[in-house]
Amino acid sequence: MPAPALILFDIDGTLLTRAGPAHKRALEEAVRHVTGRATSLDDVATHGKLDRDLLTLLLTEAGLSQRARRSALPETMRVAQSIYLESSPPSLVDRLCPGVCPLLDTLARQNYVLAVVSGNLTAIGWRKLELSGIRHYFQFGAFSEQATTRALLARTAIRQARRQRLVLRTTPIAVIGDHANDVHAAHSNQVHAIATGTGLGSTEELRAACPHLFVENLTALRVSDLTTLFALPIAARTKP
Repeated sequence: MPAPALILFDIDGTLLTRAGPAHKRALEEAVRHVTGRATSLDDVATHGKLDRDLLTLLLTEAGLSQRARRSALPETMRVAQSIYLESSPPSLVDRLCPGVCPLLDTLARQNYVLAVVSGNLTAIGWRKLELSGIRHYFQFGAFSEQATTRALLARTAIRQARRQRLVLRTTPIAVIGDHANDVHAAHSNQVHAIATGTGLGSTEELRAACPHLFVENLTALRVSDLTTLFALPIAARTKP
């Protein structure tokens, strides 16, 4: 039987909330390791941003030219992942957003294809899912090294699912996220956008992005909601 749908989940703010300082510190320490200069994200709004963009910002703060930043970025991303793997907390189970495990379990049992589309670097994203006990639900992921925008990351994931024949070209697709950028990524790829109000941003801003469906948290999202959503034309969006 073909999969009922492909569901692409964001991680931070959607599956996990406030995963601790280790991630941010890994990015800062990576820049210090590569450039020898201390930088900080303490005054930066990181919500909804890609790790590669945050590292570029820090490399700029460290005084690197545009050319030098491009040259240093791959090594900085590698080092950041290594640092996080060495310094990550022992568990993130207590950081799971409401309703995550029951929803993932239900979707997996009904043969939905589940994947992640995250602004995290690859090793950081997968380690967070391992530490929260939900890694096994996801068949693949698209992460910060793979594209320059969240919309392109979603496109990368969709193409991978089709290339691996996990889904058909006619299979419904949804992006679930907590930030307006997740909603915009869904719209850019002409797939369904589901917004959850568990992130750091305002509900008003999230609704203003016009998701097809908004829920306060994933406890409120049911398979019947997905079935109804996928039966609607893709252009049918909720009002802000």
